[in-house]
Amino acid sequence: MKIETSEKLKKLPPYLFIEIDRKKKEAIERGADIISLGVGDPDMPTPKHIVEAGQKALAKPQNHQYPFGAGMLSFRKAVAGWYKKKFNVDLNPDNEVCALIGSKEGIGHMHLAFVNPGDVVLIPEPGYPVYNTGTIFTDGIPYFMPLLEKNGFLPDLDAIPEDVAKKAKIIFVNYPNNPTAAIAPKEFYVKLIQFAKKYNIIVAYDNAYSEIYYDENEKTMSFLEFEGAKEVGVEFHSLSKTYNMTGWRLGWVCGNKDIVAAIAKVKDNYDSGVFQAVQEAGITALTSSQECVEEMRKMYKARRDALCDGLNALGWNVTKPKASFYVWAKVPKGYKSSEVVAKLLDECAIVCTPGNGMGKSGEGYVRFALTVPVPRIKEALARIKNCKF
Repeated sequence: MKIETSEKLKKLPPYLFIEIDRKKKEAIERGADIISLGVGDPDMPTPKHIVEAGQKALAKPQNHQYPFGAGMLSFRKAVAGWYKKKFNVDLNPDNEVCALIGSKEGIGHMHLAFVNPGDVVLIPEPGYPVYNTGTIFTDGIPYFMPLLEKNGFLPDLDAIPEDVAKKAKIIFVNYPNNPTAAIAPKEFYVKLIQFAKKYNIIVAYDNAYSEIYYDENEKTMSFLEFEGAKEVGVEFHSLSKTYNMTGWRLGWVCGNKDIVAAIAKVKDNYDSGVFQAVQEAGITALTSSQECVEEMRKMYKARRDALCDGLNALGWNVTKPKASFYVWAKVPKGYKSSEVVAKLLDECAIVCTPGNGMGKSGEGYVRFALTVPVPRIKEALARIKNCKF
């Protein structure tokens, strides 16, 4: 029997991070001592108090049934309380918050709620691949917004043709940004909301890295802080990066109640909700001491400084990021992104991400994830020094 996949599946590019993981495993099988700075998966364990809360919740028989729906009200209240404390944003836990099986799931499913064949989806480029794959699955038309250094790695909303804007259903925005590590100024949010209102476009704001910042005077923001934001959009968030909970698969979408309800309706038909024991662990994460988050920031700052200072000492041109746990580094002169990644893997046993793998505007850069301890970063730098770029 010949197995034929759907045309939509054939349109999908290879999922970048699966490919990176495959190449890493192949190198390990060859006996290489890999230093993995590729996939943005925190290397530290989930804090002990969160694990213990999850263990206790796991033993409760009432958590062993279908969870169904938008999530436990207690979890949604915890999200609303966290938003009020962090961003001074008021959320109604009854209808403005929906639990997700990780924010990736919600971002991918959002297209099904709003995109019809031929509708345009505005996508930052380079950017998180799921923005585009969700568009392909719904027969939408991706319009890529280049994130260029000269524009502060912000999309140039004025450069979007009016006929494209009129056909657009969703605009995806992500700050602190993956992969460029850029943050957005207040003026951008104001302009974004005005743009969305003018063309009746839903803003899907991906804020997964909001808690990884390095300057107390430049704390990251929520899109929902700004006047009119709830009229036009929602924000996706996740416990993955903030609390080292990538494997737990827990996040949420919040904001405009009608948009949240539409995403929840899609989920009702695709999954049965988030395991309640995981939600209980999430409640503990959001409502207990945030000292673990402070320690996380200190740890990533030390790693950031070690990598950026080390690369610059080797002649690279690297700007220290103000947020996220990524370093968006210009490749040495005379090299392309894929060439640098291949050279680092083959000669140095270092895994990183090619900038152009996340969009053509990423050519000329590689992304390093700060997901190994400082001693391993110093070992990586020693290997790069011997690599002779």
